[in-house]
Amino acid sequence: MPRAILNEDQIHPAIREKIANLHRDIVDEVKAAVAANPVVVVGMGINPMPKKARAALDAAVVPYKYLEYGNYLNTWRRRNALKMWTGWPTFPMVFVKGSLVGGAADLQALIASGELKKLLA
Repeated sequence: MPRAILNEDQIHPAIREKIANLHRDIVDEVKAAVAANPVVVVGMGINPMPKKARAALDAAVVPYKYLEYGNYLNTWRRRNALKMWTGWPTFPMVFVKGSLVGGAADLQALIASGELKKLLA
């Protein structure tokens, strides 16, 4: 089931470019990391869940690229661009072989089931 996204023809032409380029740098940075690395964890400081995801990968001896953007007290507007791009509402955002697989709990489930190793094979 595709997620709901406002059609471009429902956005006034005068603001389309503003929407397309709002905090594009952070999205482009994550896209580049996802293209260059088999596993990418995108997180934020203070939040314990990115730490749990990284600890799970470390315990499973799976190398990963970690990108951290601010914390609860700052950088939230830039992080919103990532949430809008992915549709994922929380951090971390974990990517495996170019696909978003979810957050820390989702990653832990993939590791426990052996699915992560299959995805990386």
